[in-house]
Amino acid sequence: MGVVMMFMILASVAPYLFYQLNKKWLASLQAILVVGMWFYAINISLVGVTPGVFSITWSSFYLSLILAEVAWVMFIIHVVKTTEKTTLSYE
Repeated sequence: MGVVMMFMILASVAPYLFYQLNKKWLASLQAILVVGMWFYAINISLVGVTPGVFSITWSSFYLSLILAEVAWVMFIIHVVKTTEKTTLSYE
């Protein structure tokens, strides 16, 4: 459960990453998915109710995790490109 919680926290930061990359529509989509992801996690861990497969919360949980990984990869690529530009300009 600890690994899942770590990825959920990383997914919760992803809307901010999309916002920094000027992908506002992805940021808003990720923010909506994050809310559903947390509802799903609370239902499973605290309430003990497992939502059905392909339900709204189930779909938002997994889509949020997938979209968060996309956000982190895009952010890392952006950081590397901007770092290369600044280091090349100093030489």
